Amino acid sequence: MEKFSSFNALIQEAIVKNWDQDALTDYQGITLQYHDVARKIEKIHILFENSGVVKGDKIAICGRNSAHWAVTFLATLTYGAVAVPILHEFNGEQIQNIVNHSGSKLLFIGDFAVKTIDPEAMPALEAIINLPDFSLFISRSEKITYAREHLNMMFGSKYPKAFRAQHVKYHVDNAEELSMINYTSGTTGFSKGVMLPYRTIWSNVEFCLRILGRNVKAGDNMLSILPMAHMYGMAVEFLFGFCNGCHLFFLTRLPSPAIIAEAFATVKPSVIITVPLIIEKIIRKKVFPKIQDNRMRLLLAMPIVSKKVKASICKEVYKAFGGNLYEVIVGGAPLSKEVEEFLLSIGFPITVGYGTTECAPLISFSDYHDFAAGSCGTPVDRMEVKILSADPQNIAGEIVARGTNVMTGYYMNEEATREVLDADGWYHTGDLATMSADGHIFIRGRLKNMLLGANGQNVYPEEIEDKLNTMAMVSESLIIQRGDKLVALVHPDKDEVVSFTREELENIMEQNRQELNNILPVYSRISAIEIQEEEFAKTPKKSIKRYLYKNN
Repeated sequence: MEKFSSFNALIQEAIVKNWDQDALTDYQGITLQYHDVARKIEKIHILFENSGVVKGDKIAICGRNSAHWAVTFLATLTYGAVAVPILHEFNGEQIQNIVNHSGSKLLFIGDFAVKTIDPEAMPALEAIINLPDFSLFISRSEKITYAREHLNMMFGSKYPKAFRAQHVKYHVDNAEELSMINYTSGTTGFSKGVMLPYRTIWSNVEFCLRILGRNVKAGDNMLSILPMAHMYGMAVEFLFGFCNGCHLFFLTRLPSPAIIAEAFATVKPSVIITVPLIIEKIIRKKVFPKIQDNRMRLLLAMPIVSKKVKASICKEVYKAFGGNLYEVIVGGAPLSKEVEEFLLSIGFPITVGYGTTECAPLISFSDYHDFAAGSCGTPVDRMEVKILSADPQNIAGEIVARGTNVMTGYYMNEEATREVLDADGWYHTGDLATMSADGHIFIRGRLKNMLLGANGQNVYPEEIEDKLNTMAMVSESLIIQRGDKLVALVHPDKDEVVSFTREELENIMEQNRQELNNILPVYSRISAIEIQEEEFAKTPKKSIKRYLYKNN
C-alpha cells in the first residue's frame, strides 16, 4: 500500500490554504468561507468535548445536502468520531433502525427528516440536534444541554483574541481507524453498515486530486447534486471539491430537472458529477428535439457540413450544463448507449466511472481523454481489479477488487462480510464485466440480475433495456422473467402519453417489441411488453429497485 497520509490533514490544509475563499453555499442561501467552516467545526468540537463525546463515538447525520450537513460531517471526522451518514430519503423507521444499529450517540437532523422520526424509538441517543441552526431538538443529557446553551461563551473563552488559521489542529488519523459507517439500506434485517477506515476516503480523494485537480482549480465552482450521504456524492463531489479548494453549491431542495438546469446556468460548474438519469433527461428533453427534425438529419448526413453542425450542437450542450465545463462524470448506473454515442459523436467531454459503497466508492475511472466508449474506465490508484473469467476480454465474469479503497467489512455482520470479502482480501462486487487488454472495464450487468435463457444462455437484462429505452414512448423499462419467457415492463413517457388512447399506446408498444426482437438474439427476445402506469421505484442513486418487480 502506498504510504498513507492523514485524511484529516487534507481537510486542515484545505482550510488554512483557502482561509478567505468561499467554501460552501446553500443554493440561493447562505455562503460560508473556509474560515467560517473552521469556526463552526471548532464550535462542534467544543460541544463534543463538553458533552462527553469521545473518539470512536458514532455521530449520525441525516438531512438534505446543505452547508451545515457538510460542516457536521467534517467536524465529526476531524474530531476522531465516526460519522454515520443517513440518506434523507429513508423513512422514519429506516432512520431509527440505522441510528440504533450503529449505536449512534448523537443525531444531527434536517428540518424535513425530523418530522418523520420518533425520538422514543431511539432510546440510546443522548441528543437530537437540528441541522439548520444547530439548536437542540431533544437533549437527554444535562452536559449536552449546558454545553449547547453556553457554546458561544466557551468558544470566546478558548479564543479570546480571535480564532485564526494557526488554531486549526485536527485529529491525526491512522490508516485502519474507522472513519464512517455507510448504510446501503435502512431496512431491518437487510441493513449493511459498510465500515470505511480513513485510508479508503483518503485514497479516493487523493486519486481525485491527482486526476481531476489538474483541470479543476481552487476557487472553481462545483454543484452538489448527489446526496452526500451516498459515497459517490460524498467522495467525488463534496470531499474532493472541498480538499481542492473549490466553492461548493448545495441544492437544498429536491433536485428536479428544472432546478438543476437553472442551477447549472447560475453556478457554471467546472465539473459535473452525476447519475445517468439526470444527463439523459437533459439530453432527451432539451437537445434531441432540436436535432431530430429532417433538416438537421440531412445536415448531419453531409460529411463536409456535419463537422460544423456537430461543433454547433456541442456548444449548445455545453450551454445546457452552464458553459464552463471541463467534463461530466457519470456513475451509479450505466449511461444509455444512445446518449453516450451522441455525446461522443459531437466531441462532448463525457466519461463514466464505476464503484461501490464498499470501495468508498471508486474502483475504476478514466478522464474523458482516455475514455473508451461503453466502458467505465480503468482501475484507479492503489486498486487491483480482476475479472473472474477464463477469457476476461470476451467472456463476462464477476468483477473482484482489492486495495486501499476496500472496506474492512459490514458493521456487526460477519456473515455478510464473509460473503463478499475472501481470504485474500478480494472484494466480490456481484457485477459482471469484460476487460480489454489495456484495462478498460465493460460492465455487462449484475450477477444477481442475470437471467438464464431457455437453452441455458446468459441474458443480461440491462443490455435489452438500454435498447428498449430508445424506442417510441418509452421513458424507462425493466426486463423480468416468467418461466422461460422474458417480459418487458415499460413506463411510458408521461409528457407524450396524454395524446394517445390506451389502444394506440398498446399498438406502439407492440411495434416496439417487434423492432426490438429484430435486433436481439433469439434466446433474449421479448414475449410481451406490459405498460407500467407508475414510475418505477428507485434507490437514492436512481437505479430501479428490481427486486420489487421480480414476481410481477
